[in-house]
Amino acid sequence: MLALLQAVPAVQDTLAVAHEAAASDPIRSAIAQATYLGASVLFILGLKSLTRPDSARKGMQQAAMGMLFAVIGTLLNQHIITYQWIIGGLVIGAIAGYPMAMKVPMTSMPQFIAFSHAFGAIAATLVGVVEYRELLHEGKLTSGLAGALGFEVLFGALTVTGSFMAFGKLQELITGRPITFKGQNFFNILLMAVAFGSFGYLIYQPEAVWAFYTVTGLALFLGISMVLPIGGGDMPVVVSLLNSYAGLAAAATGFAIGNNVLIIAGALEGAGGFILSVMMSKAMNRSFGNVIFGAFGAPPAAAAAKGEQKEPKSITAEDAAMQLAYAGSTVIIPGYGMAVAQAQHICRELHELIQKKGGEVKYAIHPVAGRMPGHLNVILAEAGIDYGALLTDVDDANRVLNSADIVVVVGANDIVNPDADNDKSSPLYGMPIFRPWNAKVTYVIKRGKGVGFSGVENPLFSLDTTRMIYGDAKGVLGTLVKEVKALDEGH
Repeated sequence: MLALLQAVPAVQDTLAVAHEAAASDPIRSAIAQATYLGASVLFILGLKSLTRPDSARKGMQQAAMGMLFAVIGTLLNQHIITYQWIIGGLVIGAIAGYPMAMKVPMTSMPQFIAFSHAFGAIAATLVGVVEYRELLHEGKLTSGLAGALGFEVLFGALTVTGSFMAFGKLQELITGRPITFKGQNFFNILLMAVAFGSFGYLIYQPEAVWAFYTVTGLALFLGISMVLPIGGGDMPVVVSLLNSYAGLAAAATGFAIGNNVLIIAGALEGAGGFILSVMMSKAMNRSFGNVIFGAFGAPPAAAAAKGEQKEPKSITAEDAAMQLAYAGSTVIIPGYGMAVAQAQHICRELHELIQKKGGEVKYAIHPVAGRMPGHLNVILAEAGIDYGALLTDVDDANRVLNSADIVVVVGANDIVNPDADNDKSSPLYGMPIFRPWNAKVTYVIKRGKGVGFSGVENPLFSLDTTRMIYGDAKGVLGTLVKEVKALDEGH
């Protein structure tokens, strides 16, 4: 939605012959402003609906309708001299976007969002560059307009390269581990200081073309240098923060070209992305500074085993199925491993089989599980799992875990690591986590004995009440389904 929203001013600005609203057709102008008002209301309602899982689908529909209104309002612009370029853009965009959106699996949605952010930011940045050139040529450039355009290209350009870097890490085109070098934080801070210094001078001297392009160029470079040292596990926070930056760029575009819907929608996007980033950082018990400059996920000394580690005990899927079939209460804790294996559908089948035999099944969803906010919620919803079965509050989930018969951890690691409670030297210490060890028994479905993103061992795997089931999540869950069915049929 953000990419489309930021493309609106590109259409408007490219085909306009003046910057002021025309008074030659007041009826048409009134209709355009009414559609902008309707779009703004729908964006606000959509954002409110997205705060609850049971109304999220309605929220997306409201936002989509708001976008339709915004596009219609833009097409009613009285200064458009030809629709040729608009039609061409719509055709090209539909040809490229529709197949891409239809074929991208839900497990790849985080990188798809990062990719779309980049193109939306490209639109905003290009509008800023063109608008600056036009106003400079016409002699209408003021300090206020220069400030708005400088702000637009600063956050827009940073979002362009930053989003492409996030896409590369999530898609594993580049390593998901932090890429660092000595003095990197000082280097980034110096670049930011120069960029903001140039931005300040641009406001003081709007005709300083060198300052405008210095801001743009440094912002492009900052997007790369700031995301390189951030690990793939922190990409949800980064994507959310870049989303906030893109919204700020869109709002600045609205001020620069006098577009009310862009100001409102951009402000909503900027504030929403920032609040979400704060909430996710809190969920990891980390600050923004630690996310941006901490290089969390680099191979640390803490990755070495501490003391004598007990050998994890394993169990076959066949034996685990016997206990699952007759469990009174089961809690499933999904992690990124479930998304990678695309095991959500077979998980729902197991869920239904357990319920059929009289058991209750809940899902404990950690706020930072997966690779974007709500990643696990989305893939479980795709599989048709009822929202009422989801436990999205960590404290509520832990209360349910205390009385659970069986906990099944599917591809999760750091969010169930006891060191977050017990080991002050652990990079996870203080992070709110699930405590499956309080249940009667815990089954951990995992490909192998490797560590999680944090690089530290997980003592959960060696506890007396834990049993490991090694293998691909989809394959193991498939075996569990097969065995539970066999028990149900009396074989």
